[in-house]
Amino acid sequence: MTAIDIQNITHCYGYQPVLKDISLSIREGTFFTILGPNGSGKTTLMKIISGIEKPRQGSVKIIGQPLERYKPKNLARTVAFLPQTISVDFQFTVTELILMGRAPHQGILGLEDQNDRRAATEAMRFVGVEHLADRKLDQLSGGERQRVYIAKAICQEPKIILLDEPTAFLDLAHQIHIMNLMERLKTEKGVTVVMVSHDVNLAAMYAECLMLLKDGKIVKTGPPNDVLTGPTLEKTYECLLFIDKSPIGDFPRVMLVPDRLKALQPR
Repeated sequence: MTAIDIQNITHCYGYQPVLKDISLSIREGTFFTILGPNGSGKTTLMKIISGIEKPRQGSVKIIGQPLERYKPKNLARTVAFLPQTISVDFQFTVTELILMGRAPHQGILGLEDQNDRRAATEAMRFVGVEHLADRKLDQLSGGERQRVYIAKAICQEPKIILLDEPTAFLDLAHQIHIMNLMERLKTEKGVTVVMVSHDVNLAAMYAECLMLLKDGKIVKTGPPNDVLTGPTLEKTYECLLFIDKSPIGDFPRVMLVPDRLKALQPR
């Protein structure tokens, strides 16, 4: 079944086009990654899928239903969105923040019950932050905080999770930990994972399907071995790259070529 179906999406900021006739279908239970240079429209597309922004033209369906037909609580039970930057009152503890993810499942008064607390505990265990339960957010490292935000999204019990550059500004160990969490979320809970990333190598290792954007248009969509090719990436990013097969799996490895070594590269 299709988790997300996008047809002929066009969007502008003022007179400046940001997305141009984007059509895309993402299957349920897929790890899907959106790549592209800065300003290519990746974040805008995520905001449109999440319902934060409404496109100028085109349509979005979530689990077969038009996005505009969802009531806010029903949409929040279906889609969780983790933006690139999050502004939160750092006086909240980890447990208090994660319990906010239960809001779509609570009544008018928003009172938490035993099921909400159980879901929060399970989410903390899943991402490995249960030992931080009573800590304030401003006492956490960047990697710990990112895992807490992911736990909050998991607490929503969504069918789809959207993440805008969740590994940005994290060290290597925290990057791989976040990606492993997303893979587990897909395989163990059946969640559709849609991620924006600048890291083509992480995308190649984890994503089943990639979409490459440039200037608001789709360059190519498909498996990593089909999308991450020399001609396609060099045209998209406008720089010289060396691409070969990864020594640890059946996916490509992409390396930047410094100016001093360009003369040595076969063309």
